Amino acid sequence: MITPQSRPAVGGMFFLVLAFTLGGYFTFAAVQGDYGVFRRVQIKAEVVELTAERDQLAAELARVQNLTHRLSDDYLDIDLLDERVRDVLGYLRADEVVIR
Repeated sequence: MITPQSRPAVGGMFFLVLAFTLGGYFTFAAVQGDYGVFRRVQIKAEVVELTAERDQLAAELARVQNLTHRLSDDYLDIDLLDERVRDVLGYLRADEVVIR
C-alpha cells in the first residue's frame, strides 16, 4: 500500500504572505504616507498657522495704508505729521519738557 505524501501548499502560503505584505504596505501608506492621516493633520495645523499670519499681515497692511493716506498730498493730518517730525528728526517745541 502506498501512502500519499502531503505536500505543503506553497501556492497558498505565497498568496497569504503576499496578501499580508500588501495589506501592511497600504496600511502604512494610509497612516504615514504623503497623503496619509499624519500628513493631513500636519497640513491642517499649518493652514491654521498661516491663516493667523495672513490676518496679522493684513492688519499691518491696513495700518500702513492708513498712515500713508494720512500723509498724502490729498489728505494731510497735521497731528500725524507733527508726530512723525518729532520721532524722526527729534524736534521739540519751546514749551515742552523732555524727561529721559
